[in-house]
Amino acid sequence: MNPLKWLFIQQLTLFKFKHKCGGFTLIELLVGIVIATLVITPLLGFMINIMTTERQEQAKANTEQEIKAALDYIARDLQQSVYIYDADGINKIRQQLPKKKDDEKKKFVPILVFWKRQFISKEDSKIQNDIFFYSLVAYYLITENNSRWSKAARIGRFQISDGYEPTKTNDKDIWRDKGFQIFNLQASGNLKSKMNQWTKKSDEDYTQDIVTLVDYIDKTLINNTTNPAPPNCTIDQKEPKVSGSDAVATGNVKTRGFYVCVDSENNLAEIYLRGNALARIQNNNIDFRESQKAYFPQVNMRVQGNGFLLTK
Repeated sequence: MNPLKWLFIQQLTLFKFKHKCGGFTLIELLVGIVIATLVITPLLGFMINIMTTERQEQAKANTEQEIKAALDYIARDLQQSVYIYDADGINKIRQQLPKKKDDEKKKFVPILVFWKRQFISKEDSKIQNDIFFYSLVAYYLITENNSRWSKAARIGRFQISDGYEPTKTNDKDIWRDKGFQIFNLQASGNLKSKMNQWTKKSDEDYTQDIVTLVDYIDKTLINNTTNPAPPNCTIDQKEPKVSGSDAVATGNVKTRGFYVCVDSENNLAEIYLRGNALARIQNNNIDFRESQKAYFPQVNMRVQGNGFLLTK
């Protein structure tokens, strides 16, 4: 029995050694893969959901921050105004502004146009005396398809300014912009009709271009269901002219992305902006819908122009 016992012990030891070094069986591997899949899949979905939510919230925050900054910029600019054109006025001088061709009118629409009086200090500009310049400023709603910009709309700014010829050699050159011509207050009619008669300098092409101020502005056309028209503007119990996209001639607002209510007589305006954060995270289906209004932040501000004109 001793030889058999010894042989059994040897076989048992060899079996344990082989079993220890033999690795996992196919069934064990399959079970391990199934368990890992059940654990990792929910975690992966959770991480993807967190990343998507973070991207959406960041798009909303960036859009809201940008339109607020744009509104502040426009408001500071408008505070220097001496006269603001209403929708009828913009229609009167439309042919004097840039992008007046038929194929450009619907893509570059002037929404806010005004004259402002700008102070230039001699300390800042190295000129002999402090001076004031008149400038014509126009803000456009731009819906042009351009690969450099989003598929939403954007706001562009155009400005031409007066200038002067230096009287001393150490004065800084400040020349009149091409196309600039001051309004004529000696013309016939009231102030509105005088300002509406403005024309650019003849035989001079503009050298200034429309510079983009902010992108990702909503361009959803107004309809009666998904994107209803805004409430009527009331400025000091008046019925101001409203200038909006593709509607300068009639005063009807076609989009709530950028429109302005103007009281030209009192040099007063209400500015409305609505951003489009959806255009930051997707290329299609970016129109406004009530169910996704959180992606379309809105801001507005009433601005009083501080400048004035001597009409006599």
